[in-house]
Order: sequence, then C-alpha cells, then structure tokens
Amino acid sequence: MRRILAAAFLIVGMTASGSVRAGDVVEEWATIKPAAPTLKPVTVDPKTTALLMLDFMKQNCGQRPRCMASLPAMKKLLEAARAAKAPVVYAIIGNSTIADVLPDVAAQGEPHVQSGPDKFRNTDLEKILKDKGVQTVIAVGTSSNGAVLYTASGAAFRGMKVIVPVDGMSATDPVAEYATVLNFMSAPTVSAATTLTRSDMIKFQ
Repeated sequence: MRRILAAAFLIVGMTASGSVRAGDVVEEWATIKPAAPTLKPVTVDPKTTALLMLDFMKQNCGQRPRCMASLPAMKKLLEAARAAKAPVVYAIIGNSTIADVLPDVAAQGEPHVQSGPDKFRNTDLEKILKDKGVQTVIAVGTSSNGAVLYTASGAAFRGMKVIVPVDGMSATDPVAEYATVLNFMSAPTVSAATTLTRSDMIKFQ
C-alpha cells in the first residue's frame, strides 16, 4: 500500500510540474496513423437514390490532375445512374454556367444548382431531392474537402443516407482527400450516415 501511495504522489507531482502532460495534435502529428477505411459494396434503389455531380468544371477540375484522373470512372458511374433512371443533379461554382461542366461528364438536361462548398446553401437542392423522393445521395466531385464534404454532410444532417466513392472525391493533393475520408469516418451524425466505397462497387438495383 505504501508503494502504491508513493507512486500516486509521484505521478501527481510530475503532473503538477508539467513533466507529464498530454501533447497537442501538432506534437503528436507524426505518431497519428489511423487505420484505412473498409470500403463496402453497395446496391442502391435508383428510385430513391440521386447522383450528385459536384463542380466538375473546366475552371477547377480541369486544372487539377487528380480530378481529371477521376473522370473516366465518374463517366461510367454517371452512365450507370442514367441507365438505371436514377436522378442526377449537378452543382456548379460561382461565375460559371452549366455549359462549363467538362464534356466527359456534361449535363444532359438534368437540374443544377449554383453555390459555394455547401450546395444546399441558398439553393433549391433540398427541394429538388425531396420532390424526387430521394433518400440516399451518391456524392462525387471536387474538391473533396469542399463541395463533397460539405454537401454530403448537409445531406446527412437532413436525414439522408450518403455514399461517397473515394475515387470520385478529388482535391488538389492527397492530404485533403485523406482528411475528408477521416471526417466521413468519424464525424458525429455524418459518419453514421455515410458509406465509403469505390465507384465500381456501386450497383443500381
């Protein structure tokens, strides 16, 4: 018992003197290595699932190699959604028009909204989705830490399920994509509503 008490007093003394303390995130940066997510195959109902094509513009995606590299897979996903007659909704950046979407994934008369990173903000996106009976969204686009993160999170906060293909959420560098995945894995409310996958693991029923 004396040894236990002595050890306890030693710990208290060290803590008081600052010898033992929790480091902040910057001090711990090099040691933080979260596990990679498990990507899951998903089968969706096209009647209640919308594909959100976020900011595939020549002004941003067209200038980002990682976004351009995602286009072939996103074109296939878009074609699959259209073939299944799933709703497709585009979002575009400020000072642009729907005609500025890159040709490989260009709109074909589908509705679109225009806003900043959160495509629900000051737009009719929520109404568009509700009117179509959408309960689940597949969010793809650029940037991962902008339009994809905030719009997908906004959908989760509105009670929708969210599917995020990691090969369709590009940014200017992999660090931003990594940080976005961590948010989808751990953020309150958002993580519970989100399934991380790849585009070729998505099937329309």
